[in-house]
Amino acid sequence: MSYQIAIDGPAGAGKSTIAKETAKQLGFIYVDTGAMYRAMALYLLRRGISAEDSKQISEACREADITIAYKDGLQQVLLNGENVTGLLRTEEVGNMASISSANPDVRKKLVELQQELAEREDVVMDGRDIGTCVLPGADVKIYLTASTACRAKRRYEELTAKGEVCDLAVIEADIAKRDHQDMTREHSPLRQAEDAVWLDSSDLTIQEVMERILALVKTA
Repeated sequence: MSYQIAIDGPAGAGKSTIAKETAKQLGFIYVDTGAMYRAMALYLLRRGISAEDSKQISEACREADITIAYKDGLQQVLLNGENVTGLLRTEEVGNMASISSANPDVRKKLVELQQELAEREDVVMDGRDIGTCVLPGADVKIYLTASTACRAKRRYEELTAKGEVCDLAVIEADIAKRDHQDMTREHSPLRQAEDAVWLDSSDLTIQEVMERILALVKTA
């Protein structure tokens, strides 16, 4: 039997950082769901399908097989057996992923692929609806959050470190708006699963969050 850890929470709570480090420490696979959506976008682009043609997207996505593996400690995204990891970060793929990910058939297909992967491998998966929809039977479920002000400050520091000029108040307003959209969307809204552990990282270091999660895994 595989072991599944689901980490959900709002944007900027540190989910992917924590999920990657948890997977590394436990020797599990970190399932980068965003990379899987980009691989689907690449598949659709290769098929010459327009981002506006939702009917064709719905039909074509059923033929894609996308999974994640690790080689020499590095993530490999496989599209129908081909390693496409180095092709996923182009603007064209990103734009297609943004549009195609809203298609319910694309989402249904990728959830199926994510569930298949989690049945085969010990995984850590993060997102908005992992514990509620994708892996409802996960061994450990965590709802990782932080105050809006804290998440905005983290984002502000991340951007200014890259030399970008930004406004903290605007970032905080954007995060609050995104929270509302995520929590009120029609399909798979962001919410804490009934059996998920609430973990507020506002006043915790990454190491402290990690220690709490690893303690949960040991006692699960």
